Amino acid sequence: MVANAVMFVVQMIASYAAHSVSLLANSADFFSDAANYGISLYVLNLSLRQKAKASLFKGISLGLVGLWVAFETLHHSLQPELPEPLLMVIISVVALAVNVGCAVLLYKYRGGDSNRESAWICSRNDAIGNIAVMIAATGVFASNTIWPDIIVAAILGWLSVTGAWRIIIAAKNEVNWR
Repeated sequence: MVANAVMFVVQMIASYAAHSVSLLANSADFFSDAANYGISLYVLNLSLRQKAKASLFKGISLGLVGLWVAFETLHHSLQPELPEPLLMVIISVVALAVNVGCAVLLYKYRGGDSNRESAWICSRNDAIGNIAVMIAATGVFASNTIWPDIIVAAILGWLSVTGAWRIIIAAKNEVNWR
């Protein structure tokens, strides 16, 4: 949780320094993960219904993050500024190391209730996001355009929204909400 909160701040600052919306999108995932882990720890010993309510909240929050990323992606595409690929790669390598560490710790807990699944989904999405930002940086460097950064940010926003949907459905199914 602490590692994700620190990486959120690091990536947020780096995203503005690098003018990278894909790095910004990935920083939002770090924020979401830190909050997700905190909530998961808080509800760990509560009833399944309480865990499902927490998962529903986390799913809705993740969906809002995805929508914010979509807005920022559109904003960056309308006011283009060429991102700094080297900074994008350096920050993404560090972020990937943090995410792989978290994913390894969470792998054996990826099944079970929606609360556990939500923590796994967020960690998986972040690792995918780090690799995607590296690909975007390579594309920006090779093409000298913003479009690889924009495309990857859009994909990361989509991952947040679809992950949110999966978490919300799992939470609803656990308590048979209609």
